Amino acid sequence: MTDSRDEPLVLGIETSCDETGVGIVRGTTLLADAIASSVDEHARFGGVVPEVASRAHLEAMIPTIQRALKDAGVSARDLDGIAVTAGPGLAGALLVGVSAAKAYAYALGKPLYGVNHLASHICVDQLEHGPLPEPTMALLVSGGHSSLLLSSDITSDVRPLGATIDDAAGEAFDKIARVLNLGFPGGPVIDRYAKEGDPTAITFPRGLTGPRDPAYDFSFSGLKTSVARWIEAKRAAGEDVPVRDVSASFQEAVVDVLTRKAVRACKDEGVDHLMIGGGVAANSRLRALAAERCEAAGIRLRVPRPKLCTDNGAMVAALGAEMVARNRVPSDWDLSADSSLPVTDPHVPGHSHDHDHVHEVSKENLYS
Repeated sequence: MTDSRDEPLVLGIETSCDETGVGIVRGTTLLADAIASSVDEHARFGGVVPEVASRAHLEAMIPTIQRALKDAGVSARDLDGIAVTAGPGLAGALLVGVSAAKAYAYALGKPLYGVNHLASHICVDQLEHGPLPEPTMALLVSGGHSSLLLSSDITSDVRPLGATIDDAAGEAFDKIARVLNLGFPGGPVIDRYAKEGDPTAITFPRGLTGPRDPAYDFSFSGLKTSVARWIEAKRAAGEDVPVRDVSASFQEAVVDVLTRKAVRACKDEGVDHLMIGGGVAANSRLRALAAERCEAAGIRLRVPRPKLCTDNGAMVAALGAEMVARNRVPSDWDLSADSSLPVTDPHVPGHSHDHDHVHEVSKENLYS
């Protein structure tokens, strides 16, 4: 049996949006998952404000890293690597995380891994259910992304099968919550109201589900517009808007399409399991309908617990640990943030070979 102390100990930093996440893992074991959220600071604007997010990351970074190290009971010197989200995400927010990761890695003399936000959302499931099957079919659903991905190796091979062509699912949740005056973020509050509503009360459209539509792409813009117009018509007629029924019917339209396409992709690709990740994967109806449809199709479903579905540092650390375990080339010191980093690049490998020399210098001069 392998001694767990032989597995890579990696710290991960996530700052792609409004969560400052710092996670520490040893192999596939989660040791710490510290998060500082700036969501309350954005709520009054009805959405994430990039400059506010960047400043919040800057203030929260060092305390959150210190808290993660304390929670994990490890010293920064014990780490085998530092991983950080290099993209995709908000450019300014990403730069705060990348800059911090570079500073810590350089000072500690540790390898630096700039990793992909979406690939990290897939890899985090290893912390819950053990090593990922190869290949892995993943449905990622968040405020910025709705994607169907097939990965034969999470550190080097992620292939997109389909994606949102307009509004992502999480974005649609936020917009409908705003129309209903339910506040921000919209996902959790709509999920809550929907539990008391009738999902069959109103028939809302299912985007891109026609016979000639792309099999794996998603579209929620038409649905969002349809729901907003329905609500406006009710108000114009002086009638009360049944918030619970609207929430349930809208939510059903979203998760119906997501689960239907995901199960179809599994069947078409001959993959007998499905992993669901991203912030919207915390939605209770999505989890329930996915479980129901996967069971009917003989597909094994893997969904991390809700806290690991939303943006967090643990997912970045998980992918970083996998990079170390598979001896992937670390990133260079000129690593930068890439707000549109494609999912086909699970990490940003370096090209130089002076890491060891730089690390030796840094160990002696920068970190006593």
